[in-house]
Amino acid sequence: NFVRSLCNSSLVLGWILCVISIGLIQWRVWHVDNTTIISSGTIWIGIWDVCFTLNPELANGSSLMLCQRFTTQNTFIPSEIFVAQDLLMLATVMEAVAIGFTLFALWGVYKKELKKHYSLVFFLTGGILNILSSFFILIPVSWNLHSIMKNRSIAFPPPYHLPSTPKSQEVGAAIPVGLISVLLLLLGAFLLLYNKSKPVQASPQKLSLMSVGAPYGE
Repeated sequence: NFVRSLCNSSLVLGWILCVISIGLIQWRVWHVDNTTIISSGTIWIGIWDVCFTLNPELANGSSLMLCQRFTTQNTFIPSEIFVAQDLLMLATVMEAVAIGFTLFALWGVYKKELKKHYSLVFFLTGGILNILSSFFILIPVSWNLHSIMKNRSIAFPPPYHLPSTPKSQEVGAAIPVGLISVLLLLLGAFLLLYNKSKPVQASPQKLSLMSVGAPYGE
């Protein structure tokens, strides 16, 4: 039905957007003064690396984007970035498992291979995992958003050739993508749990037929 289709679409799209937000480098967009290294005045900071456009004079006249990877040894990285790495990866795995539970339960319903009790358990497990994964996404996204609003600095070491404080910074594309992912996952989980919690009622037509046929059965 429509509710079930909307539920499945919301869950799958929310999971896809979560994966996209993990790979985007535009979590924080810093605006800095032009330097001998950075030509565009813009630095893109993701949860895995930091990127900027290299000065053409240092790249044989061509505009190249230089990215430097974050590692666990980089103690200068803010806690919210490391938390985002762990929680978003965990949320991605949990959401994939939740979708698997939901699809398996749907398969069991259509094929009548599962008892009603077991299919309900699979649906409820999928819904709970969806809710948990949405919160695992919301925590790092909102934390990084708060740091951007407060214009927090990052103490990049000298080898990075980057300033520690921007003139200004703005929200990158990954933040709204992550928030939309949270909304879709919560919507899908709500529809999933609501659809499974509704009591099944016999239609009036069937009830009338049963009542009419009762005397003949006696």
